[in-house]
This record gives sequence, structure tokens and C-alpha cells, in this order.
Amino acid sequence: MKAVRFSQFGGPEVLEIVDLPDPHPGPGQIRIAVRAAGVNPSDWKKREGLMDQELPQTLGYEAAGVVDELGEGVADVAVGDRVFGLSAGGAAQAELAVLSYYAPIPPSLDFPAAAALPAAIETATRALDQLGVGIGSTLLVNGASGSVGSAAVQLAVARGARVIGTASPANHDYLRSLGAEPVAYGEGLIQRVRALAPDGVDVALDVAGSGVLPELIELAGGAGHVVTLADFGGAREHGVRFSSGDAGRAVHALGEIGELIESGRLSLPVAQTFPLAQVAQAHRVGEQGHVRGKLVLLAS
Repeated sequence: MKAVRFSQFGGPEVLEIVDLPDPHPGPGQIRIAVRAAGVNPSDWKKREGLMDQELPQTLGYEAAGVVDELGEGVADVAVGDRVFGLSAGGAAQAELAVLSYYAPIPPSLDFPAAAALPAAIETATRALDQLGVGIGSTLLVNGASGSVGSAAVQLAVARGARVIGTASPANHDYLRSLGAEPVAYGEGLIQRVRALAPDGVDVALDVAGSGVLPELIELAGGAGHVVTLADFGGAREHGVRFSSGDAGRAVHALGEIGELIESGRLSLPVAQTFPLAQVAQAHRVGEQGHVRGKLVLLAS
């Protein structure tokens, strides 16, 4: 099968499309013929050598496609079913992928839209679970207009929370459409948030990693009420929880999301699609940082 791989660290030019042996699912896993695979910021961090030093590396943690092989003990899907999910092996940007966690694709979604969901939904749900967001909570999301941030906004609203979200002014109408109250990021953030919530917020989620943890701690009343997804160094410095999948993934979200999507209460836009062979261009677009929505590779 053809798959995305790199054998040296560097810019997008180190990415290659190579032939690798077809993978096979283990117990409880499935294999899909990939139709679409999501692209994430972790992809270029891995490519640059910022996450681990192993070489060569394959890429891709989320994909959507058609089941074509079942692992031992799998009885909840059948060959030919449309599914989306997460690849624990990190090799989903390929013609075939083994998924460890999966769910049926909601009927209204095509493959690219389904491939945009798993990582953002799992990450956002995990953080909201860790913060205990529920009915009556007031949540501040720093970096609310990207794929994870917008997922967090919509999931929190669906839980009955009030959401205040930071974004550039150009994205404020978008945040309002998701049910959030927008504020601009940058100097004066505390005053702008307190204009909306004079007593501060109950909890805060940092998606952007833009160095605002001290402000979030002040607004949320302590480091224990803040989770960051993007600022590992700041989390250690300020005693804030850094959320990663190492402590357990919120995979329950995959099976729960269909109802929200079909009822129109959650959507994650696909910003742009690229053929698998143009993965380097997808990285270039993503690294510019101006994308609203998900970048998706089309495997077939």
C-alpha cells in the first residue's frame, strides 16, 4: 500500500509517498480502505523532530473509510461498513489503515467530513471531561476558532455550559454561530473577559498555547481550574494540567457524536482537501496557521 512517511527531519519536502506492507488488524481492531485522513499540527511537529526521534516515521492518527478486514472478536461492524476512527499506530495517511477506536460514520457526512472529526472530538471531549464541564459551567476557551477549539465550544454548549471564546475579530461571527461569546485575544484579555463575566469563569481551556496561562489562572480562580492542550512548558511552570492521550483517551466521544451531528448541533468544517500525493502542500498550508476548519488528505 502507499503511505506517507519521512526518513529525515525537516520541512515539508522530506515527506514521501512510499510502498509499505499491508497492515492487518489485531484483536478488537479493524482495517479500513482509507478514503480520507485528517491532517493535524502534530504531523509537522513530528516531521520537524519535536515529538520523538524515531526514524523513519509514518503519519496519521485519524481516518474514514470502508471496513475491509476484521480483527479477532470484532462483532460491532461488518466488512463494507462506513466508519471513522483513530489509528493507535499513527499510520492512517495511507491506502489502508488499522483503527483501534472507531464508530459508524453519521449518515449525513461524506468521508472527508468524517475524517475531520476523530482527533478534534476526542481531544476536546477529554479536556472537557477533565475540567468537569457541565450544565451551568462558564468555560473560557483560548483559541476557540480552530478545529479543536470549535469542537470544544460546541460540545460544551451541548452540555449546557456558557462559553466565552478567544479568537481574532475576523472569527467572532463564526464563534457566535457556534454558541460562544467571542473576545479578542492579546493584551487586555482579563478586562475583556471580566466585562462579560465580572466574577471570572469556572474553568478555562487553552487550545492555542499562546502564553496566556497566567491570565487564564487568574480568570478561573486557580491553576487547578485550567487545562492546556498546547503549552507543555507553561503547564509545568504554572502547575496547570497538560492534557494528553497518555492518561487515557476519551474514545467514548466517537460513538456519541453522531446524534449531535445529525441534529445540527455540531459541525467541523473541512477547509481544504488534498490528494495523498500532495501531503507536503497540506503541511505548508497548515503551518501558515490561517485555516478555519480541517485539512484532509484523500486516499482514493
